[in-house]
Amino acid sequence: MNTSLPIEQRVDADFPVQEISTDGRVFSYRMAGEGPMLVLLHGIGSGSGSWFHQLHGLADQYRMIAWDAPGYGRTTPLAPETPSAKDYATALKAFLTALHIKPEVVIGHSLGALMAGAYVAAFKPALRALILADPANGYGAADEATRLDKMNARLAMVNDLGVAGMAASRSSNLLSSKASDEAMALVRWNMSQIHPEGYRQATRTLAHGHLIGDAADYEGPVLVMGGSEDTVTPEAGCRDVAAAFRNSEYSTLPGVGHASYVENGKQFNNSVLSFLDSLHG
Repeated sequence: MNTSLPIEQRVDADFPVQEISTDGRVFSYRMAGEGPMLVLLHGIGSGSGSWFHQLHGLADQYRMIAWDAPGYGRTTPLAPETPSAKDYATALKAFLTALHIKPEVVIGHSLGALMAGAYVAAFKPALRALILADPANGYGAADEATRLDKMNARLAMVNDLGVAGMAASRSSNLLSSKASDEAMALVRWNMSQIHPEGYRQATRTLAHGHLIGDAADYEGPVLVMGGSEDTVTPEAGCRDVAAAFRNSEYSTLPGVGHASYVENGKQFNNSVLSFLDSLHG
């Protein structure tokens, strides 16, 4: 690892983007490590490169694959203008099947947690664990006015600011006030890579999704983590997500904001490993 390079250059140097085509669609992703398979699902304003600290820090124990969700990176967007969380889950299953991957652990962050919840509810994979970090529950259980307000605010933001403007003005919202310059640079770089239409599709999914509603359909071990300084998905909501699963634990990640796995990768990785190690008993 060449630490003299800016973080965004290190991401591509250490974990270059790969592609696979299946059923007329392209998926892009990054891989690292050896061992049981761990799948990483990013959030709405991010991409596969955001998992830099996990791809390094967990590589001695796990084989990891971080996808670019449909409409992100080089991955083909979904067909519906307003896809459901299950549409992303179905794409995830096709992606993993094409690579002959049977995941042992799935980690979803923010909107990626909503996708992960839909995936386990719909397809019942034999996971060792599901880990939801700073989960976005979605607004599917809210009244129509609230759903429209939340959706239209995000759509207006990307329309008015553009991707570059969003990356410049919104990145700090994902971190605590004490985040490092490198954490800020990694968040900003990942946000600057998003495609407007992919973001719009994901925004509509967020407006209509409901992670808690999928929780009853999954019985395996679940860890839900929330950053103590997260103002995007505050801990109270994360605890509600944890309470909805039958077999879950909740853990606070002290001192970090919404992009907890970027801001303090070591803390995040240690929490993941501690939970997975506890399952041996």
